[in-house]
Amino acid sequence: MKSAIRFTALAGVAALTLAACGTAPEETGGTDESAAPESDFSACIVSDQGGFDDKSFNQLSYEGAKKAAEELGAGFNEVQSTSATDFAPNLQSLVDESCDTIVSVGFALSADTVESANANPETHYVIVDDAADNDFDGETDAPNIKPLLYNTAEAAFLAGYLSAGYSEAGKVGTFGGAPYPTVTIFMDGFKQGVEYYNEANDAEVEVIGYEGGEEGAFTGDFVANETAKTTATNILDQGVDVILPVGGPIYQSAIAAIEDSGRDVALIGVDADFYESDPTTQPYVLTSILKAMDLSTYEAVMASGQDSFDPTAYVGTLENEGVGIAPLHDFESKVDPALWEETMALKDQIVSGEVTVTSYLDQ
Repeated sequence: MKSAIRFTALAGVAALTLAACGTAPEETGGTDESAAPESDFSACIVSDQGGFDDKSFNQLSYEGAKKAAEELGAGFNEVQSTSATDFAPNLQSLVDESCDTIVSVGFALSADTVESANANPETHYVIVDDAADNDFDGETDAPNIKPLLYNTAEAAFLAGYLSAGYSEAGKVGTFGGAPYPTVTIFMDGFKQGVEYYNEANDAEVEVIGYEGGEEGAFTGDFVANETAKTTATNILDQGVDVILPVGGPIYQSAIAAIEDSGRDVALIGVDADFYESDPTTQPYVLTSILKAMDLSTYEAVMASGQDSFDPTAYVGTLENEGVGIAPLHDFESKVDPALWEETMALKDQIVSGEVTVTSYLDQ
């Protein structure tokens, strides 16, 4: 877990966020007053810079926390952050509101969440996508924080295998926002899946844009801009016909690059099912690598509200459905049914341990 832990410190000051797509929550920025709470329990959530309408990372966590509050008949309060300087005061504002459980969305809030948790030991904290271990000793830095982590390498492995089998060019590509572990875990799994396809099928499909670790194509941030489009274009120019952008809205730049290329290039989504959450992607999206932040956040808040809070770190896997792969949707007719069957069989083999997928969470 040490690699994940080191990432916490870096990301805490980077104040960067991953976001993909989805339907924006109807209400943000204040207490939900649609119904009087039926219990004294109060669930609260603070976003990172992306805000709750980021269409994936923050939003999925928001939806999970809100669903739990509604089922518990609890109070619910949310606070959005627009910069890293908002994190500490936003957390304090929720403490001042007497929140029983506070969800911090994203690794960027790690240091401030730890400080707040240590200052308020009676409050339960849930942090999404971070180990909350800033002193690198392998332990969560406060006993009242529950980390939610996701082994997306497993699901990305399936996407890599599928992409390799789908590719007619024999070249698939990927690029990311920045070489943080929660970004490269997608790219690592994707690359492993392609390599496994090559071994199983005596093929030579190439992965363009990522060699492993910090060696690869990265835009430097998580913004859909000309840099992201140029990065995608450079990969497309090398002849790939499947591309995986990892880093929130940079997928929009990848689609713009695909359109400019005039070629048929399939897109792999991340976090949410792009087909469902962003209809503009439907002509392009082969599948999406799913990260069930809504489910895990929901379960953590429910446990707290039912007096069964457990600070043990949660790790989403294929087995517990914390990660997964989306349906083919419009690409079903374009994908060889045998390839899809192989991909689903591979999922079972990963769950059983017959096939091993490695990630930073194993360290």
